[in-house]
Amino acid sequence: MRPGALDRRQFLGIAGLGLGTLAVAGAAGLTWRAVDGGVFATGTGPAYAAWDESQARAGDRLALVRAAVLAANAHNTQPWTFRVADSHIDLFADGARSIGAMDPLSRELDISLGCCLENLVQAGLPNGFTTTVTVLPDSADAAHVARVDLTSTTPVGSAMFDALASRHTNRGAYDTARPVAGARLAALAALVDAPATQLVWFTSAHDKEAFGALTIGATKAIIADEEQAADDFAWYRTDWQEIQERKDGITIDPSGQSPVIRALSKIVPVSRDQNNDGWLRGTRDTQIPTAAAFGALVVDDPLDRVQRLNAGRSWQRMQLSATSLGLAMQPLCQVPERIDRERSAGFEPEFTTAMAGLLPGQRKPVMTFRIGYPTSAGLLSPRRPAESVLR
Repeated sequence: MRPGALDRRQFLGIAGLGLGTLAVAGAAGLTWRAVDGGVFATGTGPAYAAWDESQARAGDRLALVRAAVLAANAHNTQPWTFRVADSHIDLFADGARSIGAMDPLSRELDISLGCCLENLVQAGLPNGFTTTVTVLPDSADAAHVARVDLTSTTPVGSAMFDALASRHTNRGAYDTARPVAGARLAALAALVDAPATQLVWFTSAHDKEAFGALTIGATKAIIADEEQAADDFAWYRTDWQEIQERKDGITIDPSGQSPVIRALSKIVPVSRDQNNDGWLRGTRDTQIPTAAAFGALVVDDPLDRVQRLNAGRSWQRMQLSATSLGLAMQPLCQVPERIDRERSAGFEPEFTTAMAGLLPGQRKPVMTFRIGYPTSAGLLSPRRPAESVLR
């Protein structure tokens, strides 16, 4: 969730105007709106039940799907469906859950599906199955992303599986007094095992400043792009009942905002312009300056689906490992989103050229992010349960 639009100064202005009336006539109405908006029910209800259903169940194939639906994914679109058989599980892309101009080349869709596939694989052994993955198994069906063959075995636990339900994207401030050791960054890089995929770290002051400035510029460009801005905002969920019914999209709770701002955003309607203003402020004033380091997953061919799926699997694996180490990670994909937009719409390659100057050789970015030690816990995002995404 990109940070909500109401900052502390705006909140104090609203509160100052309303204090007198709250005491006289407005308190009951405001309290009701708070209850109706879910202010006192953070992370509860049917939209969040999936987070409590990922426990290992020996021999239960559906348990692998319960783990898969908790994967990281762009805009919380959850673009997946599954078919479960005795000998295998099939993963399919749900093209109706596209982000439009924010993902015109379906890069983020494939990254999301790779994350989902990795969670499913990580859940195999703890639930008593060895897994064998075949990606894009049906040349006649582009939506058929992977087939995972299952063989029964003795259950074996793992730290990554244990981290599945604890992994949440943390968009708050990171601890600037606590750097991430180079050995830990190297260990995360070692988890990237696909031959065409590489992890590039930006750790020097110069490289961090350059990537940060580029990300802020890309954020401004997306906001100024009417089509991208509209397709981005379409996935924001501000109504509590809608969140409970749809169980998807971007919500205020995992935004990294303070409890006061999160509560106000559930009570006071937020416009697209206000939301964009809050997103830019959060990126510029909190997320960029508090990052311990930035990273980029790069590939040889950003249009190759296998490479994108593998990058997604690596990204998910890194997040699970980071979670087990007490680290936080957050996608900062504004630059790749603008690169895709430039390519698909024929725009001048402003961000394409600038980003190329930060990367080795001819590699292209498919996922960019920040890392650090969190100063607060990441909150839950809504998720559709396994049973609702079965074919």
